[in-house]
Amino acid sequence: MSYRTNIEQQSLLNQFLKDHGVQLSEETLSKLYGFADLVVETKQFGNLISAKDSEKFLSRHIADSLVPYIYIVKEGSVILEQGESAAIESMDPIGNSVSSRMTIGKKWADMGAGAGCPVFPLAIAMPEVQFYAVEPRHMRVEFMNYAKEKLQLKNLTVVGKRFETSGLADLDFISCRALSTFENDWERAQPALKKGGLFVTLKSFNSISHLENDPAVNIWKYKLPNEEQDYALVTRGNK
Repeated sequence: MSYRTNIEQQSLLNQFLKDHGVQLSEETLSKLYGFADLVVETKQFGNLISAKDSEKFLSRHIADSLVPYIYIVKEGSVILEQGESAAIESMDPIGNSVSSRMTIGKKWADMGAGAGCPVFPLAIAMPEVQFYAVEPRHMRVEFMNYAKEKLQLKNLTVVGKRFETSGLADLDFISCRALSTFENDWERAQPALKKGGLFVTLKSFNSISHLENDPAVNIWKYKLPNEEQDYALVTRGNK
């Protein structure tokens, strides 16, 4: 079944966003559903996702991918404290748009982008940001280029290299999702962040609980629809 007609999954995603005070336009949601269909239904680039996860792609993977966007909308003051270049103005009450002062012209790279989460949902939600999906595996790169064209994402560039050899530098944001340990991911990201830039990563809470008393990081704990475990968005500013 297409995610464009999967009312149950759409409802779970939209309730998750509503619970966090965020509302997306119908055009944005339609592109998110379209991306989900591409990941689940496209077979010529190999199996991009497990059969189990393909049944809950919106509620599990799209929702998770949008957490950095929700965080930026809701926690602007925290980001402002961590990095001047990531400063944002206040948002409207339901977070319809991210401040153009904060986002326009900013550069955001996603390390180990895989099949496109979180970078595709973020690029769809924040069209004013220039995103770079960095991934060395050829078939994943081919898929992301295919999906980029299908979705007409002009603000996203697919880079088929390891992050360390990508040539990207002076970045405002660097993200990754369940890539390695926080410490390893930060070590890889930090040299390419501009001063005042922000590293953003999505992890299981258990894997980063040892960082709770680390003054250099900020942890935002959350749950995903119908998932038992706790998750965390962890950020660190490049002072």
